[in-house]
Amino acid sequence: MPESDDEPTLGALQRRLGHAFRDETLLRRALTHRSFGADHYERLEFLGDAVLGLVVATLLVQRLPQGQEGDLSRARAALVRQDALHRIALRLGLPALVRLGEGERRSGGHERPSILADVVEALLGAIYLDAGFEAAQAVARRWYDDVTLAAGVGKDAKTALQEWLQARRRPLPRYEVVAVRGEAHAQTFEVACHVEGQDAPTHGSGASRRAAEQVAAAAMLARLQTTPQPAPRRDTV
Repeated sequence: MPESDDEPTLGALQRRLGHAFRDETLLRRALTHRSFGADHYERLEFLGDAVLGLVVATLLVQRLPQGQEGDLSRARAALVRQDALHRIALRLGLPALVRLGEGERRSGGHERPSILADVVEALLGAIYLDAGFEAAQAVARRWYDDVTLAAGVGKDAKTALQEWLQARRRPLPRYEVVAVRGEAHAQTFEVACHVEGQDAPTHGSGASRRAAEQVAAAAMLARLQTTPQPAPRRDTV
């Protein structure tokens, strides 16, 4: 990627992050896969993983004051797992920015959830080194502003969606695999979630069918919870 074309793109990413890097070499390193060059993101990813774990644990303790240790642990695991970080990566526009070697790019690495999740952690590690923990914490907390943290406690998205529909006596959702991309050892699944009464399905992608179904279910539940719904059906006598 030529330097002249790169600068505006990096500037846009920094605006989406809400952090202007003092040292942009850290930002470039966070976006660089080992297939691209020796100065890659893996050490930053290691650091960012630790920072993210602390940020999310703090967030859960603050927002769920009645949460028990086991529930908090499950919620933290749900919020920092690959699927969750992959969704953050897509919101940040990372598929177009990650720097990959030619072979990795040809095999679809720029869309691979595992790589994109690693880059999210690497970015957080880069921000930590660039400006300290408070700056990294502010960025990470914004990633979870629109997430209902309690939904991660003891219940996955598919279960939560099923229970939401059952409580309103509505048919259960139907999941459909609409695409499978990548090599057999590193596939990405795209799944559609169909719910009766919805004009269009929601979609999710992940490294497995189940993971993609969870993403699609979470998107459908969020849609249903934020749009007016018809009254629950009543049994007729």
